[in-house]
Amino acid sequence: MNDLSKIVSQFDAECQVRSVEPFGSGHINDTYLVTCQSISRGYILQRINHLVFQNVEQLTNNILKITRHIQNRLETDGSRYPGFRVFRMIPVKNGRYYYKAADGTYWRMIEYIGNSRSFDRVASPALAFEAGHAFGTFQKLTSDVEPGSLFEVIPRFHDISLRLEQFRLSIRNNSAGRTAATREEINFAESRAGEMHHILNLGTAGKLPVRVTHNDTKINNVLFNQEGCAFSVIDLDTVMPGFILYDFGDAIRTGASTGEEDEADLNKVQIDLALFEAYSRGYLKVAHSFLTIEETDNLAFSAKFMTYIIGLRFLTDHLNGDCYFKTGFPGHNLRRAQAQFKLLQSMEDNFREMQMIIASIHTTE
Repeated sequence: MNDLSKIVSQFDAECQVRSVEPFGSGHINDTYLVTCQSISRGYILQRINHLVFQNVEQLTNNILKITRHIQNRLETDGSRYPGFRVFRMIPVKNGRYYYKAADGTYWRMIEYIGNSRSFDRVASPALAFEAGHAFGTFQKLTSDVEPGSLFEVIPRFHDISLRLEQFRLSIRNNSAGRTAATREEINFAESRAGEMHHILNLGTAGKLPVRVTHNDTKINNVLFNQEGCAFSVIDLDTVMPGFILYDFGDAIRTGASTGEEDEADLNKVQIDLALFEAYSRGYLKVAHSFLTIEETDNLAFSAKFMTYIIGLRFLTDHLNGDCYFKTGFPGHNLRRAQAQFKLLQSMEDNFREMQMIIASIHTTE
């Protein structure tokens, strides 16, 4: 394993390392908190998973473009976004913003924003409102970035045609010998496949604008101050061109469920309409100023879509033998898929109420 202190020493930061400890709960990269002897602030060190993010240079360029743009917006128009902040990447001593180690691994470091808090669960409507407001603010601040100037880090990331093609190939290949035991989940996914082309069809028809999208809008990618107010959005690995509905839908999938993403007791999994309403209210407080009618009208559907497509990806990875997502135990991806599909069923049962909530908020903004 790499000597992490030596990795840190490659970056242009004044830090005599006190400790480097695992940090956070991400599925893809390995993240560490670096504390220093002589200064009070710390840093976040990350090993970039270059099997997932295969063009580290372009990935880094995306992050620099977005963080610098947001910083410029805040410096010129910060009074409209009181308290909002953006993280700063630390350059390597050779001037680049990533370091390639001798063993072929890629690393980056960012300044740790002190006195901040993050949450893995949305525990209250107040927290949901703040998260929605933070992601709405992030999208507002990047709404004048030309989406085509960003590299597509993971091509066709939420393209339902591609994900269904991969899913069906995993069934045919049956490389892990798991198809027979997952027939119920396979049938569930297939029965909804046609409906789930709705967003892609709107985009293909030119009815949805392509925008800068975050593509990982979990609440643990929002930083809060000690008073519980959200003030920053982090983890910009998957920032790229896309449809804004993907961001809203994934935030609801992860933030308005009564169960964990891998909940074993499916009776605990349903959509929490109070959290859905609070997130939507915080989000639309900012986003109503730039969303089109078509986008607003499909916010509720986007929650169903993102729950479906992530469940489909978990199921595909299970069928392939768990090659993509980190797993904690045998059958972990199958459990994740089952929880997502149960959440989708709850959204289907409450879909009319979700639409009415969005319509009610939209008319008051």
